[in-house]
Amino acid sequence: MNPSGHYGWGLPAAASSYAHRIDGSLNLLHGVMLLIFFLWGIYLVWCLIRYRRKEGVAAVYSHDTPFSSYIPDVVMLLFEVWLIFMIGIPIWAHIREDLPKPGKSIQVRLVAEQFSWLFHYPGPDGKFGKANSALMHSNNPLGLDENDPDSKDDILSVNELYLPLGQPVLLEMSSKDVVHSFFVPEFRTKQDIVPGMKIPMWFEPTATGKFEIGCAQLCGTGHYRMRGDVIVQSPQEFEEWIQKQTKKGS
Repeated sequence: MNPSGHYGWGLPAAASSYAHRIDGSLNLLHGVMLLIFFLWGIYLVWCLIRYRRKEGVAAVYSHDTPFSSYIPDVVMLLFEVWLIFMIGIPIWAHIREDLPKPGKSIQVRLVAEQFSWLFHYPGPDGKFGKANSALMHSNNPLGLDENDPDSKDDILSVNELYLPLGQPVLLEMSSKDVVHSFFVPEFRTKQDIVPGMKIPMWFEPTATGKFEIGCAQLCGTGHYRMRGDVIVQSPQEFEEWIQKQTKKGS
């Protein structure tokens, strides 16, 4: 999928396992609001006709309000409570609490900095090498300890997150400097990354192609150019990419 083809008049293309649930809740909310708009419009027109000015009929400026006039308000309140507890909270809990198990997901560490995204893969051994901020420099932006055997096959990708189709991805996100926000509209994911914190986030790609990463938090003068791409491939293509990067680093 080409990023330019993901956008139209409505929401961007849905490309994650929970994107359709989020879209469904939005469509339900917008549909109900549209229905209310038309019903109130019809009622307003009826009132303009029914209570229009007539010769010999005095205007009434006060009247007793019957209990039945509160029925629309009660119905809307019940709908909003149902929407929150039956739709909103279950979706939120699924996204924020149902994190995939490390052994059953692709694990990637994301380190955000002004103004790029650094993606750290554990390599074929499945183990992340040790990192030390004192070791950070232009050729080692993550501060990986070269003396640690686990870091020998680690992979670093700048502004490009390669992923396999149909497998859950668990991101452990952190920031070197200021607050950033990882945003991929097609996945319906947006998460602030706060310095000093390690923040987990997950999604499961359901379509191959390239999806743009944007920073949704103003993070400095170069904020406009802090972008990257999620590149979703078939599992075979992803494995070939891993092997290629491992040989390149050896």
